[in-house]
Amino acid sequence: MCYSIVSLLALVLMLSAAPAFPSYGGNMDIEIISDNGGVSSRIPHKNYSTGGTQIIKSYLEARKGENYSILIRNNTPDRVGVVIAVDGRNIITGKKSFLNNSEMMYIVAPYNTAKLEGWRTDQNTVHRFYFTDVKDSYSVKTFGDSSAMGVIAVSAFREKERPELLYDRKPLKDNAPAPSAGAQAKESAKRYESDAAGTGFGDEKFAPVTKVEFEPESVPFKKMLVKYEWRETLCRKGLLKCYSEKRNRLWDEAEFAPYPPGYGYR
Repeated sequence: MCYSIVSLLALVLMLSAAPAFPSYGGNMDIEIISDNGGVSSRIPHKNYSTGGTQIIKSYLEARKGENYSILIRNNTPDRVGVVIAVDGRNIITGKKSFLNNSEMMYIVAPYNTAKLEGWRTDQNTVHRFYFTDVKDSYSVKTFGDSSAMGVIAVSAFREKERPELLYDRKPLKDNAPAPSAGAQAKESAKRYESDAAGTGFGDEKFAPVTKVEFEPESVPFKKMLVKYEWRETLCRKGLLKCYSEKRNRLWDEAEFAPYPPGYGYR
């Protein structure tokens, strides 16, 4: 099977329209959504620019065992390439990500959205993202890598040119699975005991894509990074108001008299 490749090879999602979610403005945006359709609220952290790239950092509360998806919203009139890394690994290849333009990326059409639901294992299949302990995370169990644990990162690139899409509707037969560090990584995963959150390698789901030509600019115009933590960690860091207000002994009394200890068990 041949492709006429002019530049870097990317992937474009062949999805039906994604569900509508509230827009928070800006030329690109992301949301982390749970399987019940709820949009997870993010806690703003930093917003600055460097080297022509706008960088937005925020925190997010992770709920253990919950499947989640990454919703990418392109509010620009152009196709945009997005390199996406979860826990430091590219979600298409599984390789260590540095969020640069040489990595495999998804393409989001103008004024469109794309919903990324898991780690891609071939052209038609992903395995679902879910929040879990560090030692159960895909990054640690497969690669022994905790260097960017608990971070969902999106690097957005504009296109140098606009070549026509080269669609291929047949599955690739020679696609290799994402690289694995094998038994060594599985053994090293046993050493990770932490109260931090990670992302697991969940159930298989049909999610076809097709290859296209796309030449990204050398520098991303925007990076969006979300640090997800368990609620107790966000509370400890003071990012969430988790304490209950102190009760007033005379003002906040209970409505009715309580039963004595052991009443009814004699």
